[in-house]
Amino acid sequence: MAYLMMFHWGWLLASFLLGLAMGWIAVVQHGEGVSKVAARWLALLLAIVVGLAAAKIVPGRFGYWLDLLLLMFAPYLVGCAIGSLLREWVVERTAPPAQEALHPPLEGEGGSQQANPHEGRAG
Repeated sequence: MAYLMMFHWGWLLASFLLGLAMGWIAVVQHGEGVSKVAARWLALLLAIVVGLAAAKIVPGRFGYWLDLLLLMFAPYLVGCAIGSLLREWVVERTAPPAQEALHPPLEGEGGSQQANPHEGRAG
């Protein structure tokens, strides 16, 4: 693994930066996530792949690619986590204050409900 890290440091850095960008974008995009059943299948698949790599069951070039895939997946996930945390921090710092903090409700008005100016008028 140390040889792979020294030889492929540029690709590892690229996978980290790609993960950083995807983590930054993922906070903005509010699409549907993976279902719990699909997440369990993906976790099982990842466990099988890690087990194959750890036991060195896959020989030759395909084993090398498998090790490289797993080695590049780790900085990608770290980049995703850091990117989403940075995006959340930046959006949180630049968000305007809540409307109620600027204009607190008047006495007699309940919470954030605003009085209807047309209420009580005969139409």
